[in-house]
Amino acid sequence: MDTRESKTREEEKEHVLNQRLPEDFDSAEPQRQPEAKKSPSGLHKLLPIVVIGLGLIVAAFIIMGMGNSGG
Repeated sequence: MDTRESKTREEEKEHVLNQRLPEDFDSAEPQRQPEAKKSPSGLHKLLPIVVIGLGLIVAAFIIMGMGNSGG
C-alpha cells in the first residue's frame, strides 16, 4: 500500500489517464442503485404552470403599465 502524498510526473499522468477512462458498462449494475429506481417527484409537473403564471403576470403588468402611462 502506497501512502506517499507526492507523486512523480509519470504517476500523476497515469492517475489522470485512469480517471478519464469510461465506465465499463458490461460490469455496471444500475439495477443495484436505488436512486436509479426512484420515481421523480411531482415538482417537475409544477414548473410549466409556474412559468405560464409568471408570464401572464408580467404580460398583465406590461399591458396595464402601457394603458396608464398614456394619460
